[in-house]
Amino acid sequence: MTSPDKVVIVGAGQAGLQTAEALRAMGYAGSITLLGAERCGPYHRPPLSKAWLAGEMAAEQLTMRSPDALERKGIALRTDVQAIGIDIGRRFVRLADGGALIYDALVLATGASPRMLDIPGRDATGVLALRSMEDAQAIAQRLALCAQSNRPMVIVGGGFIGLEVAATARKKGVAVTVLEVAPRLLGRVLAPMLSEWYAQLHRWHGVNLVLNARIAAFETGADGQVCGVQMNDGTLLPAGLVIVGVGVQANDGLARAAGLACDRGIVVDACARTSNPYIFAAGDCTARSTSEGTLLRLESVQNAVEQGKSAAAAVMGQERPFAAAPWFWSDQYDIKLQIAGLSTGADRWETRGEPDSGSFSVYHYCGDRLLAVDSINDAREHLQARKRLDGEGT
Repeated sequence: MTSPDKVVIVGAGQAGLQTAEALRAMGYAGSITLLGAERCGPYHRPPLSKAWLAGEMAAEQLTMRSPDALERKGIALRTDVQAIGIDIGRRFVRLADGGALIYDALVLATGASPRMLDIPGRDATGVLALRSMEDAQAIAQRLALCAQSNRPMVIVGGGFIGLEVAATARKKGVAVTVLEVAPRLLGRVLAPMLSEWYAQLHRWHGVNLVLNARIAAFETGADGQVCGVQMNDGTLLPAGLVIVGVGVQANDGLARAAGLACDRGIVVDACARTSNPYIFAAGDCTARSTSEGTLLRLESVQNAVEQGKSAAAAVMGQERPFAAAPWFWSDQYDIKLQIAGLSTGADRWETRGEPDSGSFSVYHYCGDRLLAVDSINDAREHLQARKRLDGEGT
């Protein structure tokens, strides 16, 4: 593909913004249009479940780039715009307002949406998920009401979002029950001993944990407001707020409708190229092909940033594969968890440091091969682990 004159980026989150800024940093002089479905411009999402929800961060601190900053870089930001279709043959994006944008190169950075439970009461007022600023504002308002009226909240899902919100709610004095369908917390990412360590941490802070939980319905009052969670065994858990945190699904509808290869996300190679030579994709909406012939789904800031850089390079006809070891983090209470690598397939674990001290790391191995390292309040060990997994250390 020759150097494009018009680049359109659908999605104004971390990946979309990174693609646009990387293009300018690489000397791209053509037009860049950044389309955002939300009313606000690019903002940081990770603090929504932590510092922002706790009231420790102002809304303006979430902003990644102001409209003026984007304008100075020649990036045209359009907010509250919904892309509804792609004409691959004529190369334009159809918009919900009836308009269309012609592109020479198109980048899809459409993110992901929360999964919801298909059970009675799922549409009750007060049953919420957390993904966007609007979601966070609704949760904050409802959480404040729970604190004022001394009403408990229930969180469905013992993953990162659920546990981060649980920690924030406990700081505000709200009683919390976390329901996890699996036998342990964060079972897909943490070693068994660390899952139990986190369970003890939350119980110590007063969280009621229910593992192997089976939910029948969300109970709704006459006013349409959620008032509890009905379990399969007949137990009713009162709730003035229910948060559903059971994972996300890639927003790949545009790509599927356009005929792009999709499988649990928009399929891309290491350079963020899709099955169409004029279309690229980055961030949570993607599933990346690996050298082993499998597809890798990553939902992280690192993935959004690195794939955005890869997409920009690919638009410019260059190759910048994203191959670094994945890393993630989570803040709960005064504990920072930092994960390097992917622990899938681990069959043994080693602990370095003393768990009772609140600063230690757990190493995941498959045989003698290091797969991942989970570090608790141990930033130095985390950085060393990332270097080791990237082949820079021993």
